Amino acid sequence: MKRLGPFSVERVLVPSGAWVLAISLGAIAAALVAAGVIFWAFGINPLRAYAIIFAGTLADRRAAPEILRQAAPLLLAGVGLVLAFRAQFWNIGAEGQLLAGAVASTGVALFSPIPAPWLLPAMFVAGFLGGALWGLLPTLLRLKLEVNEVVSTLMMNYVALFSVEWLIHGPWKGKTAFGFAYTDTFPEAARLALIPGTRVHWPTLVLGIALAGALAFFLGRARLGFEIRVLGENPTAARYAGIDPFRTILLAMAFSAGAAGLAGVGEVAGIHHKLLAPGQVSLGYGYAAIIVAWLARGNPLAAILTALFLGLIFSSGDVMKVSLQMPFRVTDVFNGLILFFLIGSERLLNYRLRWAPGDRAAETADA
Repeated sequence: MKRLGPFSVERVLVPSGAWVLAISLGAIAAALVAAGVIFWAFGINPLRAYAIIFAGTLADRRAAPEILRQAAPLLLAGVGLVLAFRAQFWNIGAEGQLLAGAVASTGVALFSPIPAPWLLPAMFVAGFLGGALWGLLPTLLRLKLEVNEVVSTLMMNYVALFSVEWLIHGPWKGKTAFGFAYTDTFPEAARLALIPGTRVHWPTLVLGIALAGALAFFLGRARLGFEIRVLGENPTAARYAGIDPFRTILLAMAFSAGAAGLAGVGEVAGIHHKLLAPGQVSLGYGYAAIIVAWLARGNPLAAILTALFLGLIFSSGDVMKVSLQMPFRVTDVFNGLILFFLIGSERLLNYRLRWAPGDRAAETADA
């Protein structure tokens, strides 16, 4: 215990939910302050910039569907990452797993003989399996050869990116593709329903919410969920309890990567109706999903709220591009700053401030 003026600084093993929320909100606020420097560098008053962003997003009813549209892939990929992070497997490859799901579902939509009523379900199954298989190699490298999964999952993103480029410029190039490369258009049976008047493919959004609820129940009630929690919180205790780390992490990563694959299905079947360049299929959703999961702090239900928050950040990119004449990719800077401050504030979770102006015992103990 240490003294800091009238406060005592105490170390805690398990921070309270209120303290976690306070630190997370503080990190976001610090990121927004740092982002203000970017606006200033562009010659824009930061307060004016944030007022314009607020007016073009939260204060505009027409912006709500766009926030939901962006939140759908972020939620699916983020929920998957929540599970991987709970197992202490640092999956940074959701972007590549999303693209793998998009490729697998495109193959089903364009080249399979599956009857129309079963086409969309088959695409989602294929997308889940495609993402899960894409996450298999780095998982085995970690479990069998102790290769750092941060590096291997990140590198797999680039393999997926260039694989998509090869497909749309080569064997899958559409018959009508001139200039920009893309595949043939999906048949009507392979397209997701939209909320009328919007681009929100509601089946993907509903699926993300359902997965968040199911995962919360799974982690709290199922045996495998208990094993994942124990393995992530205390690997030594998990070993003494007879929990198989190979089986547990493999299953957790299969779900994590598969959920990102489902996000890829939603993007090609709900928005584009074809496979196109990786930067058009995903606007960096796999990377932003890391922030979704980190902000959720291991709670799948909280990922619903954090996905909406990141959806707001992405939709603000359009406002900044149109109203402030800034590059759309400035949203990547926002996301990077948020993640930077979240990670930087992690150590603060292990301490708490307590108002104790007359507590001389604490000062004596510190001495």
